[in-house]
Amino acid sequence: MLAEFYSIIIRSLKLDKTIYKEKKYFEHEAGIYFAISIIILTALATLIPHKAMLNYYSPRVGELIELPRLLWVIFSSGLAWLLRSVYLSLVVIILFPNKKIKKIFIKTLIVVGFAHVPFLLNLFIMDFKIIYLTIVTYIWYCIILVIGINQIYQFNNILRSTIIVMAPIIIFIIFAFYLVLNNTSGTIS
Repeated sequence: MLAEFYSIIIRSLKLDKTIYKEKKYFEHEAGIYFAISIIILTALATLIPHKAMLNYYSPRVGELIELPRLLWVIFSSGLAWLLRSVYLSLVVIILFPNKKIKKIFIKTLIVVGFAHVPFLLNLFIMDFKIIYLTIVTYIWYCIILVIGINQIYQFNNILRSTIIVMAPIIIFIIFAFYLVLNNTSGTIS
């Protein structure tokens, strides 16, 4: 069982798309348990970069900023996993219906869980000077998610999968630029 878990981690990191064709992960409940385990481990791994950021910013703020409670970190990671899976499932069901695919939501949960594997590399970000490596792990996460969505929904079109996965991020970036550009630097007109 542990060997299979390590296999999932290594194959996900290597961007192996054949992992999404294996029935033992997507037809049986083992896949969902592996996905939950990955989500919990990545929630724990993200505490290290958070601690590095808090150690960097605490002296600048003037007070000690504490890490969030472990229960809240695990709960928020699980909630984000569910929300991301619900979003992807709904987009695929509404915009690209396919009657041949069964158990869409469960498969999406497993793919999103497997895609979280690069966040385990956040364990090595222990200093604020290398905190920007979290961007690399996030891009890696998005690439794995695009590959997984493309495979389980049989799109055969990377562009469609990329648009589905990246749409919330693109909308957020556009909204952030809109807010920055419309900021009235405190003057009254």
